[in-house]
This record gives sequence, C-alpha cells and structure tokens, in this order.
Amino acid sequence: MNISDLLSANNVILDAGPANKGTLLDLLATEAASRIAAPKEDILKALQAREHIGSTALGKGVALPHTELRGTESPLVLFARLRKPIDFEARDDEPVDLFFLVLWPTATRKGLLPVMGEICQALRDPQSLRKLRQAETPDAVVELVRQALPPNAERELDDEDF
Repeated sequence: MNISDLLSANNVILDAGPANKGTLLDLLATEAASRIAAPKEDILKALQAREHIGSTALGKGVALPHTELRGTESPLVLFARLRKPIDFEARDDEPVDLFFLVLWPTATRKGLLPVMGEICQALRDPQSLRKLRQAETPDAVVELVRQALPPNAERELDDEDF
C-alpha cells in the first residue's frame, strides 16, 4: 500500500458548503464515520481536541486536520473542497477551501507522520493548488494528488507503517 492508495475518488468531497470551522469538522466527522468503524462523536471530539492545540491550517488556503483514533484498524484520508473558503485560523490569515483529513489508528501511529509529510509536499506547488481548486471530478482530484507527489512518495509503505 502506498499514499496514493489512501486517497480514492470515494473519499473526495467537492464543493461542500460549511460556513465555519465547527460545521466543517462536523461534516468531516460524519463522512469519516461512514467509512470507518468509529462513532462520529468520537471522531469529532478527537478533531476538536487537535484543533484546540492549534489550527491545522497550513496556509495558502489549505488545512490538514488530523488525529489518531483508538479502535480503528485502517488509516483514512479524505479530501474536501469548499464552495466558499472559511476562516480556519491560519497563520497567514488566509481563508481555507482545501482540506485533507487524516485519521490514523493509534495502535499503528508509525505511518502517520510520513503520510502527512507526503501530503504537505504534494501541496507545496501553487500550480497543484490551483488545479485542485479547478478539478471537476473526484477522479481528477486523486490524479492531481498522485501527480503532485514527489517520486519517492510512491514507495511501498512497509507493513510496519500500519
């Protein structure tokens, strides 16, 4: 399994309409709960606790909400693009419209940081961000993320990573 396997077209949400940080986290928790064996309330509480530590906004209109979850067996990556950017307490004060949610099993935390690092590397290029904002289909988003990954990111993750 590699990073590209963690993001599929089924895990892409285009043109969502949350008006603020709270409703966005609720939407992400709802979507995640429908895909993994964890209650929405547990996911939402974990995301809120992580955001309480500090905003996961990276700047340039991008955020990477993430948390570890007890009782889950597989990692989950979701991508959400909003119709209208929202305040996400970014250091650059830019509103955010692109979100990568990463949920990781606590029992296998070793792979979390490499996955987040690969996502961050893929989002460094302003052209990639522009293309993600213009993508018309979930499949196009997945392909753009794959294209934006550095060549070594396509490595096979070891079973130890999970």
